[in-house]
Amino acid sequence: MSVQAIAPPADARTFLPGAQFADAFTLTVRDPALDARGAAQRLFGTSPGWVRALLVLRDAIVAPFGITTSQTAARAPVDRVGMFPVVSDTPQRLVAGFNDVHLDFRVLVDVAPAQGGTRITVTTVVLTHNWLGRCYLTVILPFHRLVARAALSQAAG
Repeated sequence: MSVQAIAPPADARTFLPGAQFADAFTLTVRDPALDARGAAQRLFGTSPGWVRALLVLRDAIVAPFGITTSQTAARAPVDRVGMFPVVSDTPQRLVAGFNDVHLDFRVLVDVAPAQGGTRITVTTVVLTHNWLGRCYLTVILPFHRLVARAALSQAAG
């Protein structure tokens, strides 16, 4: 079972109307009882060392621009999965993300029954607000794709 890039779900952009970016990756895991929150915990509950190092670097670069850092976001008293605040949660879909000065983003974690387990699909949707958001998105995209694939691979166990 390998991670595959797929078209985002048809309703993905409804979570951020006007979004300029959306992508999705999927993987089937051997756990037929997995719900969306459980999948999100597997995806975002822990991160490999190289992902944590990238996050530290990202925080150091973006802090002078007034962009929310992971430490600042983690202090907010909200329901979260990993570092992401939960926006909505059903057994089939968990939506996480937040709004910031440069862009808004949502991460959708969908689960569906699949042959021999559960298919997990992770969709990212981004709405940029200004030149800073567009620059940030351009710089971060190659890393985002690596991190999304790594998170899904981690979910497989």
